[in-house]
Amino acid sequence: MPQGDLFQSENGHPDTPPKARQHYLQLQTDLHNHNRRYYLHDSPSIPDAEYDRLMQELLLIEQAHPEWITENSPSQRIGAAPLSAFVMVQHEVPMRSLANAFSSDDMHAFDRRIRERLDTEAPLEYVCELKFDGIAVSLLYKNGLLVRGSTRGDGSQGEDITANLRTVRAIPLQLSRKDYPAVLEVRGEVFMPKAGFEKLNQCALAKQEKLFVNPRNAAAGSLRQLDSSITAQRPLDFFIYGVGWVEGEFLPTTQVGILNQLGEWGLPVNPEIAVVQGVEACLNYYDQLEKKRASLSYEIDGIVYKVNRLELQHALGFVARSPRWAVARKFPAQEEMTELLDVEFQVGRTGAVTPVARLVPVFVGGVTVSNATLHNMDEVQRLDVRVGDTVIVRRAGDVIPQIVQVVLERRPSNARLIQMPLHCPVCGSPVERAETESVARCSGGLICAAQRKEAIKHFAARRAMYIDGLGDKLVDQLVDGGLVQALPDIYSLELEALSALERMGEKSARNLLVAIEKSKHTTLARFLFGLGVREVGEATAQALAQYFGSLDALAQANQAQLRLVPDVGPVVACFIAKFFADPRNIDVVSALQAAGVQWPDVAVQPLNKPLAGKNYVLTGAMDTMDRNTAKDHLLALGAKVAGSVSVKTHVVIAGSEAGTKRTKAEQLGVPVWDEAQLLALLKEYGQI
Repeated sequence: MPQGDLFQSENGHPDTPPKARQHYLQLQTDLHNHNRRYYLHDSPSIPDAEYDRLMQELLLIEQAHPEWITENSPSQRIGAAPLSAFVMVQHEVPMRSLANAFSSDDMHAFDRRIRERLDTEAPLEYVCELKFDGIAVSLLYKNGLLVRGSTRGDGSQGEDITANLRTVRAIPLQLSRKDYPAVLEVRGEVFMPKAGFEKLNQCALAKQEKLFVNPRNAAAGSLRQLDSSITAQRPLDFFIYGVGWVEGEFLPTTQVGILNQLGEWGLPVNPEIAVVQGVEACLNYYDQLEKKRASLSYEIDGIVYKVNRLELQHALGFVARSPRWAVARKFPAQEEMTELLDVEFQVGRTGAVTPVARLVPVFVGGVTVSNATLHNMDEVQRLDVRVGDTVIVRRAGDVIPQIVQVVLERRPSNARLIQMPLHCPVCGSPVERAETESVARCSGGLICAAQRKEAIKHFAARRAMYIDGLGDKLVDQLVDGGLVQALPDIYSLELEALSALERMGEKSARNLLVAIEKSKHTTLARFLFGLGVREVGEATAQALAQYFGSLDALAQANQAQLRLVPDVGPVVACFIAKFFADPRNIDVVSALQAAGVQWPDVAVQPLNKPLAGKNYVLTGAMDTMDRNTAKDHLLALGAKVAGSVSVKTHVVIAGSEAGTKRTKAEQLGVPVWDEAQLLALLKEYGQI
């Protein structure tokens, strides 16, 4: 219920009906419960954004009614009580939390307040730091040696987790150089990088263990292990952000100077830190980092702004919960709560029947989300999600929105179980699911309109037959209008019918017909890839073409023969054999050839190619050739070119503006080459 409805009477003066007091007390209870779940049990039931809203509502109520505030109000505590299983330690200087800003107006108000308090109109110098989505910790060094590490806890005292923090490789056990203070207590954030989080959950999924909701939750659970050997197995990282207590030496007089000094002593400082002048520069930095957020190798949920000069920090001082000289500006929440209205089932190109959640629209990750993927029925069962549930939806960067958790305490009594349909929602064919697969599929094949459209789009794609201009919307028009019912129909399209289509026109129609005619001259590998055989990607299509040399030889091969091809295992061999054993597919292939689709003969290649068995990944922009050309050269040498980096990757070739793939390679210890090294390799084997 909005605070204004509770606490403002019709004449605008504060009003205190009994239900207002009850609402306030209930809000206190709810926040305490959420604190316990968040800090003590590492199992939050609501997203951070919802918690922030509840806390903001509590603070607004207490501003209107300060006489209601008690010592046990959540507003009077910085965190929650530490776990009793760990030894308690007292912080020499309290580890305070930060006030939040949620908009540009809030930032201007923050800047105005502190300039008024300092009695200056001059723009202030701020340090901009990333707000990591991790766990705040304190590290105590004596004579340069790490002697204690603790959590923030309730701000005054925390849990001694020294043994666990010693396992975090980014935290130095001994400071560098010799000019460090006799006693130095620093504060920083332990977090789990995105790649490590994904790998951790993949391992948990394989072992049928509980998955972590997000990297922050995974980092918290890792640090609260009583057995530090478990923590040592977790991919944790660390950045420093400040100092708590110092004895024996003076530190620099600015926040950025302190961070630079800590960096010289071997403590990791985040490279994105910047010093700016004035509030407008703070807002510009926020915009820049919001755009860059998805490409970072770790999660952040906002920017922290601090007055740079320490003398001004001291002059500004503190309020009860936070320093006046710092504020955290939050990014749009990547997790929000909403209601699951229904689940529909979509059919993809390969017949995969996927459950899609229809949601009450919610603003998350910078956009309004009304749909979210549920992946498959295994995921539905793992989440125990039902129609009518309140769910937490996550959207990070360009990632497809997904449901990550159900708020079980809000489940209605009439919540409905989700069941896979027995028949395809598009064509009515039976839905089948192999014992070894998690995905259910429509058995209709080319008779299924949903698969037909996606098959045509795939066939026309750039890396397949490359029919320029035959995009998704036009394919929908052609199929819906009855002009194309199967792949061969593409080659019988006529100018008059195309020109009559909406937003087409004669010129566009002529250009499309030229592209269709051009696509008739292709390669066997492209044609095989364009047919859309399950699990046959570009590299596998290239390997099949080079091994068999002709379509007839491939079509007549049995599974044993198919398995002789590099990278073709029993599952892929089964899919290929089934495809060519289906007379409907043979009819389509024959009709395409009759329409004029052709390719030059392929000389059967020996298996001992120089790069056979090697896995490459291309990322970034190339100067001397595009990535597709580079990929073709590598495939010709027998290499496999993947779209993602893993422990099986042999080399990552990074052009300019390489992003997360390069970062992941460095984290995994995979060699990273530049374009010059690629060119040298191609020249060595006569490709250029």
